Amino acid sequence: MMIQDKWWKEFLRRKGEGKETHAYVLRGAAPPKTALRILFYVTKPVAEVAGHAEFIERKVGTPEALWETNGEESVLSSEKYDEIVRGSDKVSFVRFKNLHEAAKPVPLNDVLMFFGVRRLSRKGFYVDKDKADKLVAMMSQA
Repeated sequence: MMIQDKWWKEFLRRKGEGKETHAYVLRGAAPPKTALRILFYVTKPVAEVAGHAEFIERKVGTPEALWETNGEESVLSSEKYDEIVRGSDKVSFVRFKNLHEAAKPVPLNDVLMFFGVRRLSRKGFYVDKDKADKLVAMMSQA
């Protein structure tokens, strides 16, 4: 999952406050639908896979209904949420837990070589469990 550095830092801050469940907000019916783990690629200028978490679920619904039930899991204020979802009739809350910051983040060039691609998809992509486990192991080596 691609994430801007400011939001990544906010999720880490929430974790530091003892929050266990988090939700990443996206407009529309965004991926992933199913997964075991989420890998977080922090976009440029950071440009590295900086951590991972255990996927709980993706909830899709109206902006109002999802904010009501899961807004407290987001790093967004209600004002910022309204700004982001304005004009959208559906939003996705990608819920996750057990957020881990990488001891050794993996730089973009290494990630591209690892997956054998030229660039990463903006909406994210699925990888098999073996590759995900290997990437997590790379992040864990301090």
